[in-house]
Amino acid sequence: MSAPVFADVDTGVDDAMALAYLFASDDADLIGIASTAGNVPVDVVCANNLGLLDLCGVSGVPVSRGSDRPLTTPLRTAEDTHGPLGLGYARLPAGDGRLTDYDAAQAWVRAAHAYPGELIGLVTGPLTNLALALRAEPRLPRLLRRLVIMGGAFDYRGNTTPVAEWNISVDPESAAEVFNVWGAAWGLEMPTHLPIVLGLNLTEHAVMTPAILSRLAAAAGSATAPMSVLDDRGTLSAAANPLIRVLEDAMRFYFEFHFDQGEGYLAHLHDPLAAAVALDPDLVRCRQTTIDVELAGRLTRAMTVVDWRGHWGRQPNAHVGVSVDPDAFFDRFIARVGPFAAGLS
Repeated sequence: MSAPVFADVDTGVDDAMALAYLFASDDADLIGIASTAGNVPVDVVCANNLGLLDLCGVSGVPVSRGSDRPLTTPLRTAEDTHGPLGLGYARLPAGDGRLTDYDAAQAWVRAAHAYPGELIGLVTGPLTNLALALRAEPRLPRLLRRLVIMGGAFDYRGNTTPVAEWNISVDPESAAEVFNVWGAAWGLEMPTHLPIVLGLNLTEHAVMTPAILSRLAAAAGSATAPMSVLDDRGTLSAAANPLIRVLEDAMRFYFEFHFDQGEGYLAHLHDPLAAAVALDPDLVRCRQTTIDVELAGRLTRAMTVVDWRGHWGRQPNAHVGVSVDPDAFFDRFIARVGPFAAGLS
């Protein structure tokens, strides 16, 4: 049976692959998409979400516009990482979809009330919309079946500052608010349904390479040319399949960015891993703990601090991902997205 899923995304490259995974998963009933300003401005995110739905022939999924800025700070975006329109070299159909007449925070609340105790929430961007939703409906932690957050770095280096991960660094106030509200939601009761938080220490093990991308094209039955670091920058995909072509054009930009960062011709699939865990938490091993976000540090602002030993004496507020089998994840990703893409030819 499929489970209702609500996805809150700031659709750049890996968010797009996360959405493709959800579209391709029979055990997911995607009942709404919230658009968050992050990798690119919120209106670009909205266009990307509507365009992906159109490209993939997915109908009936409401898309809501979220806040166009973090709670208290100016918005920073990451076009250097994801391209000027968020999807690298890829271009999506304009589509004729329309946004909901309610915002993303309201969309969270509506979805939770429509599926109390059943809804799986997934956040792969900044936590702004979710923080606003919690202000509107403080009972949200008790209404969700599961929440998976891609964000933070636990006992691990940052990718935006020496200690901070991108999603948290865009809006650290919203992240701190979400974690603190979740920890306090049950008062003196032992909290249940704690969010699963996947930081860079885990997601950077999900390393996409040109060889794995070629496996995806083969699973879709789509002829294409293997990518190489020796290719000219911006070489467009030769894939016949429309979804594979978009994913390859997006991933090439992502590969080039990681290469320029000295990490090799590869890319970390943070958000698709989070989507897979939202549907099957057994893909990762977690530790229950308490986390908080540093807001005042001159050098450590937006750092996710984890209290493994209980020094704070506070309620646990998260299950932090600590290990994953990346081969198992990629096998599942290819087994789902490949045949789904083949059906679009």
